[in-house]
Amino acid sequence: MFVRRSVPTCVILSIVTCGIYMLYWYVCVINEVDAVTEEPGPGGGMCLLLTIVTCGIYNVYWGWKMGDKLDASRARHGVVPGSFSILFLLLNLFGMTIVTLAITQSELNHYSPNP
Repeated sequence: MFVRRSVPTCVILSIVTCGIYMLYWYVCVINEVDAVTEEPGPGGGMCLLLTIVTCGIYNVYWGWKMGDKLDASRARHGVVPGSFSILFLLLNLFGMTIVTLAITQSELNHYSPNP
């Protein structure tokens, strides 16, 4: 099930809670991308754990993989795919995961059945 989330609200909550909400948002986005793209992955909780254990290195890989999944999903739905994988890889490499989450959430909102 996909939840339509307001990107500005998620970013503000992430900042106000000193990143705690971002951890929750990270897990939700991963699970929802897996459901939308119909390409199961390790799951949000496992990705968060791997990111913590590898001191953020897994997060860089995760950015590339999420971008790849979203590009493939866009192509399946007749939308011109971008180069999300490269963009997300670079954003996560430079510690801007919140921007990756915002872009991914924006893409997910297009698939949400809620108005």
